[in-house]
Amino acid sequence: MTIPPAEPDFTTLARPPGATGALVLADGTVLWGRGIGAKGMAVGEVVFNTAMTGYQEVLTDPSYAGQIITFTFPHIGNTGTNPEDIEANAPAARGMIVRTEVTQPSNWRATSHLHAWLEKMGTIGLSGLDTRALTRRIREKGAPNGVIVHGEEGNLDLAAAWRQAAGWPGLNGMDLALTVTCKAPYGWDEAEWTLGKGYAKLDHPRFHVAAVDFGAKRNILRCLAAVGCRVTVFPATATADQILAVSPDGVFLSNGPGDPAATGAYAVPMIQGILAAGKPLFGICLGHQLLGLALGAKTYKLATGHRGANHPVQDLTTMKVEITSQNHGFAVDEASVPAGVSVTHRSLFDGTVEGLALTGRPVFSVQYHPEASPGPTDSHYLFERFVAMMEKQ
Repeated sequence: MTIPPAEPDFTTLARPPGATGALVLADGTVLWGRGIGAKGMAVGEVVFNTAMTGYQEVLTDPSYAGQIITFTFPHIGNTGTNPEDIEANAPAARGMIVRTEVTQPSNWRATSHLHAWLEKMGTIGLSGLDTRALTRRIREKGAPNGVIVHGEEGNLDLAAAWRQAAGWPGLNGMDLALTVTCKAPYGWDEAEWTLGKGYAKLDHPRFHVAAVDFGAKRNILRCLAAVGCRVTVFPATATADQILAVSPDGVFLSNGPGDPAATGAYAVPMIQGILAAGKPLFGICLGHQLLGLALGAKTYKLATGHRGANHPVQDLTTMKVEITSQNHGFAVDEASVPAGVSVTHRSLFDGTVEGLALTGRPVFSVQYHPEASPGPTDSHYLFERFVAMMEKQ
C-alpha cells in the first residue's frame, strides 16, 4: 500500500511581485512565473525540449498528450504563429513553460501572437521560470508530475494544484493514443510545403498506404504523399482485417503518446495480422515501439526521454550519422529483441535502440521522426526506403 505524501503548507509562501502563474510539482516544489495563454490548471508530466525553432509544431504534436513542455531555448514566441505550421487542429500538450517574456512576433508569416494563439486554443503557458534549473532537475531526477496554473490577478490555489500533481498516476500504463486518434478512416493527399506555393497536392499516386493513426503528425502524411503515396488513415483501434480490406500496398504505424504496452493491448494483434499478410510495414516512434512488442520485444520508460531536434543517430546498415528530431519517453529494450530482428539504428547520446528491421522481410521502424517538423531533414530517405520496398513487393 502506497502512503500518500503529507500536504505541504503553502500558506507561508509569498507570491513574488508580478507572478500570475506557477508550476507546482508533486514533491511540493513551487516555481513562480507569469501566466500567458489560457487561464486555468492542467496536470501532466513535465518534460523539456531542446529545439530552437518550431514551437508551434511541437505544441501541436499529438505525441505530447499528457505532457507539460519546458522549452530550453529562451526566445520562444518571437516568430508568432500561423495556421500552416501545425501538426494537429489544437495543441496536444497540456502546458508550455518558457524563460523570457513572449515578444511581439517578428516574422512575415505570422498571423497571431503566441499568447493570443495559446489563449484561443485553451493552452496554459508560463514565462519567467528558470528553465535551465528546471531542465537540470529533470535530467538528474527524471520527469516529474506537475500542475501548471495561471490565475486571474495571480489568485492561485496551490494546494489544489499540488493535490492534482500528487494524485496523477503518470504515463506508465496510460493509453493516450485513444485521446488523439481519428474517429473514422479518411483519405489524405496533401504533400509538402514550399515557399510561395503552400502545400502541394498529390496528383498521380503510385502506391496506396494505410496509415494507422496513434497520434499522427500531419507532416508524416505529407511526406508519404510527397513520395507518391495515396494515404488512407485508420483509427488506432482498427483491426488487421479492416486495414487489409482496402488492399494497401503498405502499412504505416504512426507516432503517438503514452505507454506502448497499454496501447499494445489492441495494437499488437493488429500489427501481427499485418505481418502475417506479408505487407511492407514502416513504423515510427510509438509505431516503432508497438512493432517491437508485436515481434516479441519489451519496452521501458526512459528517465528523461528524448525531445528535441538535434539528436545524433547512427544508421548501422550504412554507418552514417543523422541528426534527428525526437519526441519519446519510452524505448525498446535491446536485451529483449528476439532472434530474427536486427537493431538498425542507435542513439549516439545514450546508446538506446533507434531502429529495428525484420530479417528477410519488408518490415522496419525507427524511434525518431524522419518527417521532422521541426528539425533536420536528414532522415527523409526512410520514406523512399519504404517506397522501394513496396516497389519490390
